[in-house]
Amino acid sequence: MAVAASAMPTAAWSLADWLAWQERLHPKTIELGLERVRSVAQRLGLLPAQATTLTIAGTNGKGSSATLAAAIYRAAGYRSGLYTSPHLRRYNERVAIDGEPASDADLCRAFLAIEQARAATPLTYFEFGTLAALWLFREAGVGVQVLEVGLGGRLDAVNIVDADAALITNIGLDHTDWLGPDRESIGFEKAGILRAGKPAVLVERHPPESVLAAAQKRDAPVLRLGRDFDYAPRGPGWRWVGPAGNLDGLPLPALPGAMQLQNASGVLALVDALQARLPVPQEALHAALGELRLSGRLQRVGQCLLDVGHNAEAAEVLAEHLRMLRPKGRVLLVLGMLSDKPVEAFGRLLQPLVSRAFLGGLPGPRGLDAPALETRLRGLGMETEACRDVPEALQRALALAEPEDLVVVTGSFITVAAALDVLHE
Repeated sequence: MAVAASAMPTAAWSLADWLAWQERLHPKTIELGLERVRSVAQRLGLLPAQATTLTIAGTNGKGSSATLAAAIYRAAGYRSGLYTSPHLRRYNERVAIDGEPASDADLCRAFLAIEQARAATPLTYFEFGTLAALWLFREAGVGVQVLEVGLGGRLDAVNIVDADAALITNIGLDHTDWLGPDRESIGFEKAGILRAGKPAVLVERHPPESVLAAAQKRDAPVLRLGRDFDYAPRGPGWRWVGPAGNLDGLPLPALPGAMQLQNASGVLALVDALQARLPVPQEALHAALGELRLSGRLQRVGQCLLDVGHNAEAAEVLAEHLRMLRPKGRVLLVLGMLSDKPVEAFGRLLQPLVSRAFLGGLPGPRGLDAPALETRLRGLGMETEACRDVPEALQRALALAEPEDLVVVTGSFITVAAALDVLHE
């Protein structure tokens, strides 16, 4: 039975108890702003951070970039902490130390410390998680902490920590209700993670002017793709070109997708910018690139290809990957999406490649049920079948799939998580 928001937390609570209570504690799921969470962090002694901090923002690719950065420093012998969100199957995925997810017991200890420090200060579910990650990183004595921004940047809880170096991946139209209607306004929000005198890596050849203006205003030295660093495929590997020279013969990232080279090039620029402070040998780059794994990112499980993409930019990457794969059979799509995502644009980009789509309803106030999703896809020329939920949609697709068909599961973290539950049974 779920605990009530009015319940008094105790050391005996399980992780499930804590998470259920946090979901009910704050009247809003999202409340952007730093004053509340910063005040609690200061009471906990988390600011200023003792570890070198890398903060990573962007619309797509920030999760894989953060994972690669942490892996590089771990391979180089540094104790590293990685904070990402959202999770796929277990909350513990959000906080990792030296590549190992935090245990239930460790997260519960962190939550109890935060609860004792916050007094009457209201915190959201995400803010609790951010403080827990910082608390555990400090307790473990990590030398490097890599923090993935949850939403935007300027007012995201992660931004209470002053980044020693920041990276911004691509900027697309997502979370427009919170961040603004266009790339310029969204770029302004994401550029809020930049700090004076600290390297700012921009992994776009043509970033929004708002990002460049923010970097100039903050006097943050910019490293920009196509101007200060670049990359190029070379035979079975690739070359990175940076300010101080080239790195040849790098292994391709083990994570599939053409965009992974671009993301990896930005991470290498970030590492290079901190080389005087945190030396990294080339062997560590090779090791981390060759081992890069991230569930739900163009992940192959048997006959299924799973991808958590949920905006137009992610759909373009997925479509490009499908064209590269050139499956011998049909592409059967299992799709579940949230109501505030660009459903029509997402479907339009995939429609030419898909033979049939099986639509699964998603739970919660933002989740689209299958009939509503089908209505929004109407007129795209896509043959659809509405199913009760994602497990039913996946089972229906697998039942109709021929041996050479490919079943693509996408549209949301929630969609992929539900599919993984089915596939792992």
